[in-house]
Amino acid sequence: MLNDELKGQIQTAYRTFLENKSLKPRYGQRVMIAEVAKVFGNVALDEEGHRDGDPAVAVIEAGTGTGKTVAYCLAAIPIARHLGKPLVISTATVALQEQIVLKDLPDILRNSGLKFGFSLAKGRGRYVCLAKLDNLLRENQSMADQQQIFADDGFRIDVDEAGLKLYTRMVEALGGNKWDGERDSWPEALEDQDWSRLTTDHIQCSNRRCGHFQQCVFYKAREGVQKVDVIVTNHDLVLADLALGGGAILPDPRDCLYVFDEAHHLPDKAIGHFAHHTRLHATAEWLDQIDKNLSKLLAQHPLPGDLGRVLEQVPTTARDLKPHQQFMQQALGGIADFASAEDLGGNIRPQYRFENGEVPDELCEMGMELKAGFGRLSDQLQRIVDMLKEAMDGETTIGVSESQAEEWYPLFGALQARAEANWTLWTQFCLQDPEGKPPTARWLTLTEGGDIEVHVSPILAADTLRQYLWNPAFAALATSATLTALGKFDRFSHRAGLPRSAVCALAPSPFKHGEAGLLRVPNYGADPRDSVAHTAAIIEHLPEILADERGSLVLFSSRKQMLEVFAGVPAEFRQRVLVQGDLSKQELIRQHRKQVDDGKQSVIFGLASFAEGVDLPGKYCEHVVIAKIPFAVPDDPVEAALAEWIEKNGGNPFMEIAVPDASLRLIQACGRLLRTESDSGTVTVLDRRLVTQRYGKAILNALPPFRREID
Repeated sequence: MLNDELKGQIQTAYRTFLENKSLKPRYGQRVMIAEVAKVFGNVALDEEGHRDGDPAVAVIEAGTGTGKTVAYCLAAIPIARHLGKPLVISTATVALQEQIVLKDLPDILRNSGLKFGFSLAKGRGRYVCLAKLDNLLRENQSMADQQQIFADDGFRIDVDEAGLKLYTRMVEALGGNKWDGERDSWPEALEDQDWSRLTTDHIQCSNRRCGHFQQCVFYKAREGVQKVDVIVTNHDLVLADLALGGGAILPDPRDCLYVFDEAHHLPDKAIGHFAHHTRLHATAEWLDQIDKNLSKLLAQHPLPGDLGRVLEQVPTTARDLKPHQQFMQQALGGIADFASAEDLGGNIRPQYRFENGEVPDELCEMGMELKAGFGRLSDQLQRIVDMLKEAMDGETTIGVSESQAEEWYPLFGALQARAEANWTLWTQFCLQDPEGKPPTARWLTLTEGGDIEVHVSPILAADTLRQYLWNPAFAALATSATLTALGKFDRFSHRAGLPRSAVCALAPSPFKHGEAGLLRVPNYGADPRDSVAHTAAIIEHLPEILADERGSLVLFSSRKQMLEVFAGVPAEFRQRVLVQGDLSKQELIRQHRKQVDDGKQSVIFGLASFAEGVDLPGKYCEHVVIAKIPFAVPDDPVEAALAEWIEKNGGNPFMEIAVPDASLRLIQACGRLLRTESDSGTVTVLDRRLVTQRYGKAILNALPPFRREID
């Protein structure tokens, strides 16, 4: 299928792009264009135009500075257009998504000679629901009118004045075509709790039955997405679409050419997407509210027929379920020794994990009661939702008007979704894991308010991604600057469930690491396993290490050590330090840049989130100091369950998980130094295990080829 005409089109587009931008071809970029064209362009088709044969998957690690967005776009867009299939570019972060839509694709469109349309696809939750906005405006307006009427009689009615103003402005902006209904394009920041009242999800949305459907901003945006050649979205939305069977939000996966940029996040995103949790006390309170509110509704509006009969059953089911929730909370509180645990963000959360994912029999029996109860509640609410749908369609008379049915539909839809989510959780909590397959991780956390949160999660996304993504997709590319660990693709392949037919390739970075960067491993006589001595050594030597640099970044694996070092360094040095957590990430970076621009020295103290995706070119980051090899926090329940399973099967979890993961994170951290071809600087790793331990030497040898200075 990759005929001479298509090859010529791709080559011409690349040559034109380079000439118009006065750029020189990069070897890594050319490698990537060739690999993408080969995999996407040689898919065999059946009579219906779908892929015929093995999954077509390419995995390309493209080093920093390769220009991978340009490479995969120039190769994939002509092929997608030739096939008449959409190219779906998915990213893990909003920052990259915006860069592709606002900068990269317009640049390619202007300079490559290719003609294509593109659009950004966001989930329903990013758009205002016109029905909810209308209801909120009417409710608040009614309250304001009542306030006016009763004010003369000395009665006071509280009105959400700020809300009323906001909703009025939104309606006016929509009516005047000054706003597209998307959260991100509203001129001011909106708090999550305020926005949640204004948006909806697929459960609550009444779709074509909604009186506002013709003007619906989400469906208008979705129509626009269906008509373009290139759709830019995020991993969460792709996974949500695949979980709904594919083709519900985005085009049918069988017709999609997918590009997953920042693909190293995909396995974890998939795990998170199929994980479930519930809070016991909060859910018991919710059941109590269902009982009270629906009993009150039935007392005020007796309903005839099937709707009335089913509605009468719901408060009873909720009432019967509540004590089972309370018994489970008491039982779990009795067995759980809530040890403090630190997550990758440095936050402390008390938790208790069931070893090997095995739940004691007595808890399973209680969980089965909850599963049965939530199953009954979910079924009853689903029957109500179905009847309300019929009433909105005018197909049947159920004792409520079409407008009443339209008003109730999202409310009962939300109740049904929560009941079903609890049914799913308790089903997974009590499930016997299949022999020989990775178990489900099961654990508890204690909230700040003292509620017990129950969690279940798969520990590997391999089967899920294989079944829902790689096998049905027409073709897919997974790319990132960090896909290999210890120089191999094994880690990503194992976690992402890559098909055997997947092609893996390296597109080297154009950076001359040996000339531009220096990697130092000094000997300060402190082993990171002795945290007190190691922290003291960092406090003593850090001001000297960073004496001359304008901008620098110090990365810690633990919040505790970061704060201890900050408290321990001299006051004069402390004045130039910005600490993660004191400000938002964006504001901290903005202040850091400003200090450097003003001719002052500035140092960022950061945790894991600053080791990836932070772009501080040139003078803004001349030195990266890494406190220690970034091994995963041992308290992570999913990683701990995976380690147990590997050990149970005769493997070595330290060498098979901990070391490859640490290698990947250390490469990402080192990647903060060189952001452009003109950058230079130093990476200092304050962890002697890189040179004293065998695994450390393997990690060291997988790092970018900087010049080395090892004491």
